[in-house]
Amino acid sequence: MRLAQILFSQGFGTRRECGALIASGRVRVAGRVIEDPATELEPDGLVFEVEGQSWPFHERAVVMLHKPAGYECSQRPRHHPSVMSLLPAPLRTRGVQPVGRLDADTTGLLLLTDDGALLHRLTSPRHRTPKVYEVSTRHPVTAQQLERLRQGVVLDDDPAPVRAVEVQARGPRALRLVLTEGRYHQVKRMLAAVGNRVEALHRSAFASISLPPELSPGQWRWVDPGEFERPR
Repeated sequence: MRLAQILFSQGFGTRRECGALIASGRVRVAGRVIEDPATELEPDGLVFEVEGQSWPFHERAVVMLHKPAGYECSQRPRHHPSVMSLLPAPLRTRGVQPVGRLDADTTGLLLLTDDGALLHRLTSPRHRTPKVYEVSTRHPVTAQQLERLRQGVVLDDDPAPVRAVEVQARGPRALRLVLTEGRYHQVKRMLAAVGNRVEALHRSAFASISLPPELSPGQWRWVDPGEFERPR
């Protein structure tokens, strides 16, 4: 593949802009400046530099972000900055999208991708992708509340009950929920339905991907597609 096409596919601008980056000596491969946009390279496994920024080639982009509070999972945020502002420009240019959404005040693992098939597989209700939430509650968690969450509660927009696949008390005012649905404000509404209230909400895992402890709020990293096949 031509180097200019590689840069274009990775989100470094229009075809003309990518060609100009190369021709002006701002692109390196294996430490060597390449000034010919038509230079043919094998993209698989390629790592190149643009203006000193190292960038690995990915045919499809899949990244994880440790979402801080105060950011919206939207391209057009209304009240807070977009999570997209936490990503480098090439990822935004190539059109990565959040896999599902987290509320502005919810923190934790957010996946983003430009792989339409993967996005569909992870968000389709048919696939029942598990999501793990760590919940801090206003009131003490009771055994009765835990059992009701396991058995299912009815929300006001659907007569069919929704239930937690797993629920564990993690402290007097803390619990862990595993859900396979993705309804609007689902955790908050489920806790309200059993007579409690969410004070803080954090997603620690999505599918087989867990948020690594070393990834600080606001930071991101690439996700290897093979990670979706590994057990948490």
